[in-house]
Amino acid sequence: MKKRIAHVRMLGLSAACWLLLTGGPPVVQARSTFAVGDSDFLLDGKAFQIKAGEMHPARIPHEYWADRLKMMHAMGLNTVSIYVFWNQHEPREGQFYFSGDADIAQFVRLAQKEGLWVILRPGPYCCAEWEFGGYPWWLLKDHDLKVRSQDPRFLAAAATYMKKLGEQLAPLQITKGGPIILVQVENEYGSYGGDHVYMGKIRDMDRAAGFEVPLFTADGGGKMMANGRLPDVLPGFNGGDGNDIMKEIGVYRPTGPWFVPEFYPGWLDHWGEAHAQVGIDDLARETEWKLTHRVSFCYYVICGGTSFGFMNGANYGDHFQPQPTSYDYDAPMDEMGRPTTKFFALRHVLAKHLAPGERTPEVPPTTPVVEITH
Repeated sequence: MKKRIAHVRMLGLSAACWLLLTGGPPVVQARSTFAVGDSDFLLDGKAFQIKAGEMHPARIPHEYWADRLKMMHAMGLNTVSIYVFWNQHEPREGQFYFSGDADIAQFVRLAQKEGLWVILRPGPYCCAEWEFGGYPWWLLKDHDLKVRSQDPRFLAAAATYMKKLGEQLAPLQITKGGPIILVQVENEYGSYGGDHVYMGKIRDMDRAAGFEVPLFTADGGGKMMANGRLPDVLPGFNGGDGNDIMKEIGVYRPTGPWFVPEFYPGWLDHWGEAHAQVGIDDLARETEWKLTHRVSFCYYVICGGTSFGFMNGANYGDHFQPQPTSYDYDAPMDEMGRPTTKFFALRHVLAKHLAPGERTPEVPPTTPVVEITH
């Protein structure tokens, strides 16, 4: 229908001409609905299990976005989850970029074209082993400004960013015919602090930016979830396995929905350490368990890509732990987007749990590469 309407517009036909040609007005395509039900996510009023994979547009050249989305869809997933890094879009205060590798709206449109729903994780704090957790460097020019707090200078800067992001992405929500179904409030805040007033301000910032779809938080269990949750926002349990998912989320929502925003098929690397590896058998069993117990989940990450430039972050525990440029993550798709043994093992599990009318696309060929000889 959209193609027909677009064709009419290209011809310059008026509504009256359309009536003469077709005998009736154009039929408006019905929009889908998405809601958090009493025990399930509801897509067009019917129970819907999110089977997602996370990838970060900033870590993949935009020329390869469509290839990566096509490959993850072929694994059997129905949703892509994305972090949006503030420092990519406002590298200098007041100067916003949303083109090329920063054209986040184009990534979302490509996901919709591929038949995938989108979970948006806009921060303003992201972590993700990314420089300053996604915050722009210029916040530090005011040496006494406190990020991730109620500091009015920080909140004003974050609100400006969120408003600009909303201009790009709010029109692509499911409520407006787009693929965005969920938006995250902050990110794992419960691991950092317990200021619920601050969290409420970030929630209100999301709404003021035009995001009207359901909201969720993502935290670890126990005190972390207690610190990071909001009473009117769906709690997600990062890293949750087995019955612990129902136990932790059930404290706040006794009947669900059960949602694991970060289900780890791999893990991050640090300089000087061996490349992280996560076994396939346990991962496949846990995937099967989630699928049979109505637990929605997102593999973090499905394809890690590369932290270009100086955007690789660092952890600090007992000692400083910088990440390498590669964000391969031992993910089901490797750094350049090729399917791995893990990809095919999970594809086999997911294929056994298709929803009515759902099908798994064929695995596409990998992007060809050039050979550089000495």
